[in-house]
Amino acid sequence: MLRPRRLVAAALTVVLTLALAACSNQDLPNTTFDPHTEFGRDIDALWDTLLLWGTIVFVLVEAALIFVVVRYRRREGRPEPKHVHGNTTLEILWTVLPAVILVLIAVPTVRTIFSSQAAAPASAIRVNVIGHQWWWEFEYPQYGIKTANELYLPTGRTVAFELRTQDVLHSFWIPQLGGKRDLIGNRTNYLWFTPDSTMGSDVWNGFCAEYCGDSHANMKFRAFTVSQADFERWAAHQKSGPVVVAPAAPAPVAPAAGASAASTGASQTAAKTGTTQSAGTITGQTPPPSAGAPATPATGAAATITAVSSPGLVASLFPQIPDHAVPKTPIPSGLTFQSGLTGDVERGRQLYARSPCVGCHVIQGVSMSPVGPTLTHVGSRTTIAAGLYPNDAEHLARWIKNAPAMKPGAIMPPQGKGIRDPRTNAAGTLDDAQIADIVAYLLALK
Repeated sequence: MLRPRRLVAAALTVVLTLALAACSNQDLPNTTFDPHTEFGRDIDALWDTLLLWGTIVFVLVEAALIFVVVRYRRREGRPEPKHVHGNTTLEILWTVLPAVILVLIAVPTVRTIFSSQAAAPASAIRVNVIGHQWWWEFEYPQYGIKTANELYLPTGRTVAFELRTQDVLHSFWIPQLGGKRDLIGNRTNYLWFTPDSTMGSDVWNGFCAEYCGDSHANMKFRAFTVSQADFERWAAHQKSGPVVVAPAAPAPVAPAAGASAASTGASQTAAKTGTTQSAGTITGQTPPPSAGAPATPATGAAATITAVSSPGLVASLFPQIPDHAVPKTPIPSGLTFQSGLTGDVERGRQLYARSPCVGCHVIQGVSMSPVGPTLTHVGSRTTIAAGLYPNDAEHLARWIKNAPAMKPGAIMPPQGKGIRDPRTNAAGTLDDAQIADIVAYLLALK
């Protein structure tokens, strides 16, 4: 049996360890203990209450236990303690005290449940959240717009979410804003909160918090908080048709030893600075030349497309993406792409219009299938593959070429020539040069 001094020493060690852990100065962008909405503060206050009473009960019970162990421990030469039957006063106390504590816990719990389940204010912005395996769809019915994997919220205004799933169980969670709330089949769940009006423009990580299959851990999104004026500008821009931002013509990058590592580093640097390789210049490992040839350039632009020279609205709102919101997933080994290709936006537009892409994606005025994420303004997004990779030429080209290799369980079939879909065994038809053209077109859609 441990002596009292040893017990005290062990207890002090535990307390000191916990105190040191609590003094950490690490940046914790996904913490729930720094809420920026009334919803988050209510949950945080409830947690503090439960922790307080739980700690009090734990300390009292453990103190009584240690007292009994020490006071009534066996000692040599002493007779066996006298056995007694029951103690009415003690039994009443240990029945009444827990009941009182449970009441003190129940009142704030029930109050928080009622406040978090109450109907949202009529003035709230409505957002329909639809979970898919494995990406997020966001619809703003009051504005008539849809987007994917990037959620824009105005500060100081309540946002009411209607949560549904297209397939299996998911769960919507933005740790520093609000959640988590499940998306359940054949049912609509609701959640609302108001991003603090004191916040400036910022980026928050969002997650699926309920296991939903192979790529559950890869089902992420970004939430952008902006001013009301900037939100209105963003919404008006999203409602408009696709706008092609004319990129400066870059020099092709020649193949070189170690190009794969260099390209990965370059793409991460571009993501951290909020820039993208919108002209479609791609570096990487050089496979054997493909048999196909890029499509013949055509003249003229679609009537629904306007070429402009600005960097795009989203880039102007967020010229610098915080490091915690920049994906750092490595490109899977063995996924090669021909180095030095420079895509052509016009060729890419024509290729896209006759490629299998039109069967799954919406580009306003070009293709109208809502199976996959809308691509009308895909070039303005900061990530692809539901937040798994930065949205630049390096990663987008490989995603189009072989999405299942980039993300386990991805439903999007490989488009790379000769690469077979693991579900249907159908082979892709686009060579690397053609994919580079499509990448240039998609990244130009701001």
